Amino acid sequence: MKAIRRLTVRPVLPDPLRPLSDLARNLRWSWHAETRDLFQSVDPGCWAESGRDPVRLLGTVPPARLAELAEDRRFLRRLAAVADDLDHYMTGDRWYQVQPGRLPAAVAYFSPEFGITAALPQYSGGLGILAGDHLKAASDLGVPLIGVGLLYRHGYFRQSLSRDGWQQEHYPVLDPHELPLALLKEPDGTPARVALALPGGRELRARIWLAQVGRVPLLLLDSDVEENDLGERGVTDRLYGGGSEHRLLQEMLLGIGGVRAVRTYCRLTGHAEPEVFHTNEGHAGFLGLERIAELCDQGLEFDSALEAVRAGTVFTTHTPVPAGIDRFDRELVARHFGPGSELPRIDVERVLRLGMETYPGGEPNLFNMAVMGLRLAQRANGVSLLHGGVSREMFSGLWPGFDAEEVPITSVTNGVHAPTWVAPEVFRLGARQIGVQRAEDALTVGGSDRWDSVADIPDQEIWELRRTLREQLVTEVRERLRASWRQRGAGTAELGWIDDVLDPDVLTIGFARRVPSYKRLTLMLRDRDRLMELLLHPERPIQIVVAGKAHPADDGGKRLVQELVRFADDPRVRHRIVFLPDYGMAMAQKLYPGCDIWLNNPLRPLEACGTSGMKAALNGCLNLSVLDGWWDEWYRPDFGWAIPTADGAGTDADRRDAIEAAALYDLLEQRITPRFYERGASGLPDRWIEMVRRTLSLLGPKVLAGRMVREYAERLYAPAAEAHRAMDPDSARSLAEWKTRLRAAWPGVSVDHVETSAPAATAELGTTLGLRVRVNLGDLAPDDVEVQAVSGRVDTEDRITDAATVPLKPVGGPDLEGRWVYEGPLALDRTGPFGYTVRILPAHRLLASGAEAGLVAVPSDELGEAAGLLMR
Repeated sequence: MKAIRRLTVRPVLPDPLRPLSDLARNLRWSWHAETRDLFQSVDPGCWAESGRDPVRLLGTVPPARLAELAEDRRFLRRLAAVADDLDHYMTGDRWYQVQPGRLPAAVAYFSPEFGITAALPQYSGGLGILAGDHLKAASDLGVPLIGVGLLYRHGYFRQSLSRDGWQQEHYPVLDPHELPLALLKEPDGTPARVALALPGGRELRARIWLAQVGRVPLLLLDSDVEENDLGERGVTDRLYGGGSEHRLLQEMLLGIGGVRAVRTYCRLTGHAEPEVFHTNEGHAGFLGLERIAELCDQGLEFDSALEAVRAGTVFTTHTPVPAGIDRFDRELVARHFGPGSELPRIDVERVLRLGMETYPGGEPNLFNMAVMGLRLAQRANGVSLLHGGVSREMFSGLWPGFDAEEVPITSVTNGVHAPTWVAPEVFRLGARQIGVQRAEDALTVGGSDRWDSVADIPDQEIWELRRTLREQLVTEVRERLRASWRQRGAGTAELGWIDDVLDPDVLTIGFARRVPSYKRLTLMLRDRDRLMELLLHPERPIQIVVAGKAHPADDGGKRLVQELVRFADDPRVRHRIVFLPDYGMAMAQKLYPGCDIWLNNPLRPLEACGTSGMKAALNGCLNLSVLDGWWDEWYRPDFGWAIPTADGAGTDADRRDAIEAAALYDLLEQRITPRFYERGASGLPDRWIEMVRRTLSLLGPKVLAGRMVREYAERLYAPAAEAHRAMDPDSARSLAEWKTRLRAAWPGVSVDHVETSAPAATAELGTTLGLRVRVNLGDLAPDDVEVQAVSGRVDTEDRITDAATVPLKPVGGPDLEGRWVYEGPLALDRTGPFGYTVRILPAHRLLASGAEAGLVAVPSDELGEAAGLLMR
């Protein structure tokens, strides 16, 4: 019979075991081995059955076992030690607390998904895992972060396969009461709520669940409350589900409702109010509008409030393609804002102006969430060095007149949370070498350029470690493959062959990620005969483990999955290549350490960062990847291989795939498999072991989320907090008025005359020329602008590359026509074709960069020709 109602019966722990409840509710257990070991010892069988989830474990342990543990002095001593360790972790000073200068009192970090642990399935892929790692690293470093997201009642989806290999989706219902969550409550015990106004007098209400991620509170908004109508209850049903209006409501709840949730949390707990708001991708961009509305309620005008909000906002873009950005029809957005809807005190046209694509090449009727994110943030970044450059090109229309390299979008390369992703066996090997505390510090805080102590680990130990991890993966794969085939309808008698799937002594390649077309899941199948030869080579075989989910609405991605599955089903190769359905964090934590090679072959430059290879590298797995994302930045032949790219303008997609697949096969045949199987004088693959050693020692410190969060704190959060503090109401009004005056006056700003002391079109290296420029500032004064000389090498079309800028100084006052003369030196510090120009930029102490206002004045073409180029 089916139950008519479901409720959660919580266990009553004996008093001596009460600390277990606190340990289970703090998600630090997901990356703290001693805490997990303690829970496993409570009841190993229940621990395995609960999916290694302490909350579920405590709900299933028999009362007799709990009573037994309450009398077990050895267990109670372990429990006290782990509880004391958590208390010290939560209250002691960490990296952030001992930094000089005034770092932010708090930072609010908004993301549409968070991958903390498989026990809290609120993620779909890399964006969510990155957000989870950001929170964990912030906790380890002591950064006072508040995470903000949504609680999806169905999570993303669970993936299985039909008999013919077609992806099938399942949406299990998640009961928050069975998750490591607690309701945020008002002093009277009622659940804390936030509400959004909807058209037609309706309301969207949400309660706030709290997940404690170490020291970091994560607030998750849940619209499945009885006071909502059925449609509103479903707003937080699925991650990335539904149509445009559904997605818009999710993003309004995340951004606007999220700010209200942060205010509520700070009011109820006394947590410091955030000085910096960090938007992880454009989904949460509406948070800026809510903060503008707050300031308008305090008496600021819209333009002044906008400047105040921008000062303390950081925006991170994760997509390298416009198609990856949420865009909404103008009329849909207009209907949800203004009178009778949300933020009624703000003119809806002001809201729309922030997100409309009003630049060359844009769609003028579309509201772009990333464009709004950039317009509402004074600081923005991509997630790798290459992606920063791609982002500057992609969004250059917002800064007309500036070269792409000057667009104010920097980059902070992603990192991964080592304590989550490093196998315990790898950690123990490091701890034996340098001690447990130093090993923990190296993985969390980081800070060194190299892990030199890896050089002292004997080859034999490294090779035995790699084989142990490979053997564990083989066991895991066989269990998962057997479960998958049973789901596909196979009987036990059909599955005897699974006992021989994979071999712990064979070179193992991993490929696991989401399945959009640009990641090219099936590139390895391009030449199936050649792949079969590699898989079945009599002396140097390879084996491949593949996993990944296609978006439920992406039939093209599902066809790629089916194509791969059908190949892996072939009896000739099924012992050498497998596809594992339902890729998630639990699978990943076994997969990364157990592989020898991590394969990544996206279409360059469409991988913004790609952190899976970082997790593999931290376990001594070597990367084989297209030079995209982070690998483009840090690749060295010492510790991996680069797949050449055929990205010339004249190469069509099919030919490009053929060329790059052939290069992949060549690398495997000629360089990778020989190195793995070749044995040195010691009987070990010493050249392979040396690459593992270099991967750990040289890549390890770079790929840490601790390094990433320290960069955010120092390069983005600290200056954003300073700008926020400087932007008091008077300063905000002053800056807004100045920008209004600037935009009105800018059409009258021009460069009228340029002359130099150069006697000819050539000069010697090291010469310094005098530059004299006459400019018209219209209604502006010299304090409002900076006149610059821009110089550097020039290409064949006279474009300046590697530009250097020097500010010029005004000489005297304006002439009778109101023009100003500026002078300065021009150093000829490079040989070859060299050129210069001059330009006028807005200047104000509260601007983060000269490009921020998007205004620039340069000489006319005729004036440029008259001034000439130097050293042609």
